[in-house]
Amino acid sequence: MTKKEMAIDLHNKNYNCCQAVVCSFAEQLGADPATAFKMAEPFGLGMGDMSGRCGALSGALMTLGLAKSDGDLEAPRSKAANYKIAVQMTECFRRKTGGTICRELKGVDTGKVLCSCPDCIRAGAETVCEVLGIEEE
Repeated sequence: MTKKEMAIDLHNKNYNCCQAVVCSFAEQLGADPATAFKMAEPFGLGMGDMSGRCGALSGALMTLGLAKSDGDLEAPRSKAANYKIAVQMTECFRRKTGGTICRELKGVDTGKVLCSCPDCIRAGAETVCEVLGIEEE
């Protein structure tokens, strides 16, 4: 099963968009899936009210942290490099979906849907694989 398929399967099991993306990579990146699930819960629905970043993009960015943070609690050194990668991931996601804000992607104000939740989830998983070089399967 590909990461995109796994993420869609999780979404079909009632995970939100953020949870679906980050949890599809959690074990591979050494994270406890239940902790990732809990951490990602408030980031669904564009951070709860559709006004924030798409949950699938938030999940992709959380995956970046799991993959690339040095995890050094005493003297963290990976932030600057990860901020640069976060910009790349955001742009990659935007190219795939047409935006990054939940309500804009869903066409709440315009009536024109730019990208469905399942397609955003696929784009989030693809973005992780492409930008971070993680195998799709």
